[in-house]
Amino acid sequence: MNQLNLFIDLTRLKKPIGYMLLFWPCSWGLTLIYDFDQSLKNYFFYLFLFFLGSVLMRSAGCIVNDILDKEYDKKVYRTKNRPLASGEISWQIALCYALILCFCALLVLLNFNLFTILLALGSMPLAFSYPLMKRYTYWPQLFLGITFNYGLILGWTSISKDISFIPLIYYFGAIFWTLGYDTIYGYQDIKDDEIIGLKSTSIKFKDKSKIFLFICYFVLSFNLILGGYFMEFNFLYYLFLTVPLVHLFAFQLKSFNKDNPNMCLKLFKSNNFLGFIILTNIIIGKLF
Repeated sequence: MNQLNLFIDLTRLKKPIGYMLLFWPCSWGLTLIYDFDQSLKNYFFYLFLFFLGSVLMRSAGCIVNDILDKEYDKKVYRTKNRPLASGEISWQIALCYALILCFCALLVLLNFNLFTILLALGSMPLAFSYPLMKRYTYWPQLFLGITFNYGLILGWTSISKDISFIPLIYYFGAIFWTLGYDTIYGYQDIKDDEIIGLKSTSIKFKDKSKIFLFICYFVLSFNLILGGYFMEFNFLYYLFLTVPLVHLFAFQLKSFNKDNPNMCLKLFKSNNFLGFIILTNIIIGKLF
């Protein structure tokens, strides 16, 4: 039972926000391309596969992150009690868990077409090198955005077997979404990160944090509008788009306080709701 608890802590399974933020872009891409005049069986089947893949890959990513950051995590108040940082589990056992999770994710991936499989495999080096970026650049959140939202492209190609500029519009916007919410997340650890020499957009823009967040969320909003235009969505899509826009600018930006870690965590978690609302918007655009 102790090993099970350690595994759950290691993979953050009790914190679904991580894998949900990985899943929502997948669902956006799939919904954008899916023909809802056909049976919904394949839609929900692929949706389930993307959800399962998100859980598996997020869990594996957490383990790899903790292996690479073990020494840093010991020096950060929020992370010092993680299983690897505290010495409760060895990196060798943790690596075995990560490999098993990756193998299970591969089994899920094999249900898709060859083009999607190759695209997904091509993203793996970036996905697992992301934890190293905060050692060398102030833009690790950019690498996270490129990686975390890659599923949007895969969702599209799982049906179409090719890439259009439309998913790229949404993908570009989603990258800035991640830049925003992960910058907010980073303010929880900014004092410790500065002391131990790690880099992030939270540190780079700490004196202009709201301006940076406004730019990120403006780009996301603009691309949601632009993507809807090229998808030829009707006015209902734009009408209901006011909900995520209000959430971004009237709630997140207005409530943001970089000196309040609890509020930063609350705002970060609220992006799970935002991901669902954007999915709902796309469904409205497709069906009405």
